[in-house]
Amino acid sequence: MKLTILGCYAATPRTLSNPTSQVLEVKNRVFLIDCAEGTQVQLRKSKVKFSKINHIFISHLHGDHFYGLVGLISTFMLLNRESDLHVYGPKGIKEIILLQLRASGSYTGYNLYFHELESKQSETIFEDDRVVVKTIPLSHRIYTNGFLFQEKNIERKLNIEKVEEYKIDKLYFNKIKYGGDITLENGTVIPNAELTFDPIPSKSYAYCSDTQYDESIVPIIENADYLYHESTFLESEAHLSEKTMHSTAIQAATIAKKANVKNLILGHFSTRYGDLSLFQKEAQTVFQNTLLADDGKEFEME
Repeated sequence: MKLTILGCYAATPRTLSNPTSQVLEVKNRVFLIDCAEGTQVQLRKSKVKFSKINHIFISHLHGDHFYGLVGLISTFMLLNRESDLHVYGPKGIKEIILLQLRASGSYTGYNLYFHELESKQSETIFEDDRVVVKTIPLSHRIYTNGFLFQEKNIERKLNIEKVEEYKIDKLYFNKIKYGGDITLENGTVIPNAELTFDPIPSKSYAYCSDTQYDESIVPIIENADYLYHESTFLESEAHLSEKTMHSTAIQAATIAKKANVKNLILGHFSTRYGDLSLFQKEAQTVFQNTLLADDGKEFEME
């Protein structure tokens, strides 16, 4: 699991920083999470192949989280994309994007599917044989979701010594990896437990976009390996977090501690601050394993 931060600042783009967007790579799947202005340029800087992005998740319809979406969709068209594109986001996103495309006389030569969200309860919105994605209902000024990405690790690890001891042909390795027992030529059944080890523990990543402090998300993100939580303000501006329905670094850290996550990544910093290390220092008074996002920064989630 690998996370690439394309942008992690609040409000407007600047020459040296970008609003929110990130790429999560999970088991050869590439997910784009939020798509602010400048996302295309950041994707190119990070050398993320556009063709690998088949699923885009939009947390809410504030401009610093989705104003880059129609441009990316149009670029896919110019690049002669043929594979399907799925967009998951709040109800209304389909109308907005299609209006922009129609008004500009644009079209897509690929299938564009919108999965509009309106439930205020956590729900599964994507699932295949490798990954499952659930919503994290957040508390902001408009309807907003975070997203929980969970690996599916059902493939067991081969016990090579035992496999070689029983002279089992490689032809049966996939069957063994997925839990199958093996019957030898003499009729002896070798149980899978003897031929394999337990799978590598699956990883999970929780993305919590704009939100005020809200403990109701704790059961959803509990024990996540990594939590990205917005931290727009320091404690000196805590009064602004209440007014704008955002969070402080200490509030993000408190959520991380209550949810027993392994690592916290802070982001969505207000551009009023020049020294981001202050966010980490404040958060670490509550939760030690706190990291800072930054444009272009990569996190290998081992």
